[in-house]
Amino acid sequence: MDKEMDLVGHLSELRTRIMIVGGCFLCFFIISFLFVEEIYHFLVKDLETALALLGPTDILWVYFKIAAVCSLAFTVPVAAYQIWRFVLPALGEKERKATFTLIPCLFLLFLIGIGFGYLIIFPTVLHFLQGLSDGQFQMFYTTEKYFSFLFQMTVPFGLLFEMPVIVLFLTALGIINPRTIKKSRKISYFVLTVISVLLTPPDLISDILVLVTLVMLFELSITLSTIVYRKKLAKEEMAQSSVS
Repeated sequence: MDKEMDLVGHLSELRTRIMIVGGCFLCFFIISFLFVEEIYHFLVKDLETALALLGPTDILWVYFKIAAVCSLAFTVPVAAYQIWRFVLPALGEKERKATFTLIPCLFLLFLIGIGFGYLIIFPTVLHFLQGLSDGQFQMFYTTEKYFSFLFQMTVPFGLLFEMPVIVLFLTALGIINPRTIKKSRKISYFVLTVISVLLTPPDLISDILVLVTLVMLFELSITLSTIVYRKKLAKEEMAQSSVS
């Protein structure tokens, strides 16, 4: 009976935290939508030609997508905080402080990932694709297609750049350890290769650039996980020795 009550209580708390995250996303979406026109002009300021619209609702959907991406960026730390609060009872005092400091890092890494995709990957891939059609076709970009491509080249990197912090968080909780990650290195490299190929066009330079970045993030995750795991083992040994 107590276990059932605990389960119901956890599910109720989880629902509450999901609702908080959803409500924050909606609020950030509304705020972003108020400034979406300025954001749109910033994103297209370097284009040599104006983007075309194929229908009266195209620009509205583009505005929705821009506001959604902005809202996602600001919702990431909120979601991380709610997850932290949900697992808080299972954490020790030092684990609570250590994992809490990771929350701002999630927001920062998401922005760095978006910036990496926007400043490096997006122009590189766009230049490659433009080179394929240079002199053969009339270049004609619609607003909807352009921004769909832009978000495809940026948003995934914002999420992928969260890898080191997520690994740190899971290591601190004891869910994973560096040994497990190292054993899965070959499979992980294969998955990262597939991701890099899917995110970029069939261009060797872009594929290598993305793959090297993802591999560096993966190896950084292993290094950070090893440091945290060793400190955790050292604290456990000290605690056991003091008890004995």
